Amino acid sequence: MTVGDADTSIAFHSGDVPVLATPRLVALLEEATVHALTGHLDDGQTTVGMRVQIDHLAPTGVGIDVRATATLEAVEGRRLTFSAEATDGTSPVASATITRVVVDTSRFLERVS
Repeated sequence: MTVGDADTSIAFHSGDVPVLATPRLVALLEEATVHALTGHLDDGQTTVGMRVQIDHLAPTGVGIDVRATATLEAVEGRRLTFSAEATDGTSPVASATITRVVVDTSRFLERVS
């Protein structure tokens, strides 16, 4: 992604400086975990986020490109644990451990209403 004004801590109300907001960075890292699972789940299954442990290592200004990657590290039943990182092309922006849980989409959505 390229950091835009809508991605800043000001826009997310999580700070008052025009840099990539931590909540947006978490979303980018979660997107990488979802992408890593493409084609690996059964029909009718999805994953939902359970835990995110993140170290936001460096500020990233508007206009800077940020890339996130995720690697599946462990499978414990329905729990999937990923290591994830974001870089700005030259240096690390964040590192994280993200846990997602495999669920049956229909049953999950029934619980929401």
